[in-house]
Amino acid sequence: MQKSEYPGDVHLRNRATGNYDQRTSSSAQIKHSTTVQRSKSSSLTSSPEAARRVHPRPSDKLNPKTINPFGEQSRAPSAFAAIYSKGGIPCRLVHGSVKHRLQWECPPEILPFDPLLITLAEGLRETKHPYTFVSKEGFRELLLVKGAPEKAVPLLPRLIPVLKAALVHSDDEVFERGLSALVQLSVVVGPSLNGHLKLLLTSLSKRLMDKKFKEPITSALQKLEQHGGSASLIVIKSKIPTYCSICC
Repeated sequence: MQKSEYPGDVHLRNRATGNYDQRTSSSAQIKHSTTVQRSKSSSLTSSPEAARRVHPRPSDKLNPKTINPFGEQSRAPSAFAAIYSKGGIPCRLVHGSVKHRLQWECPPEILPFDPLLITLAEGLRETKHPYTFVSKEGFRELLLVKGAPEKAVPLLPRLIPVLKAALVHSDDEVFERGLSALVQLSVVVGPSLNGHLKLLLTSLSKRLMDKKFKEPITSALQKLEQHGGSASLIVIKSKIPTYCSICC
């Protein structure tokens, strides 16, 4: 015989069952939400791109193909690099088995020095290959062409500040390229350089304090005196009193 229930008992049992169903439903929703979130997180971190973003590989910094072009490491190219990439420098680097060389698109004798010589001088401040080689070798070869003195002397007022920028550069190799270019220019223009020496000698005087540059700078000063004459010696001694003349 089935036991009859009072209306009050039925009400309490239904209320308890409803609360249990509600708690079960809420628990199921929370578990489902957590599972979805974990799934999304897993799918995001499991992809190779996401893995590289979270844990970048050391090779990412070395391989340009893996560098984000919109990242902080992306920089605008220098003026010389931009000109070179657009074909504004009429020569290209040729890799040899022993050493590199330049291949000119036309004989350098027929090329105008303005603005090519100044552009090559600006490239002396580059620190990346092939710009370092192209600017150094291009500057040297252009000054070797027939008629170079007549073409280079009018450009000295614009050329000297560019060379000075290389001589005051913090990079030692840039300084060395600037020093070599200065000597090459002195050989070509001779005494015409004397009026501009004061702008360049201050940076040379400071570098003389570094022992590793004492010998190359002294050699360069001797070349400046040799090609600039007695007038250049007066200028050199005024800025670097410790300099000993080659005539002594």
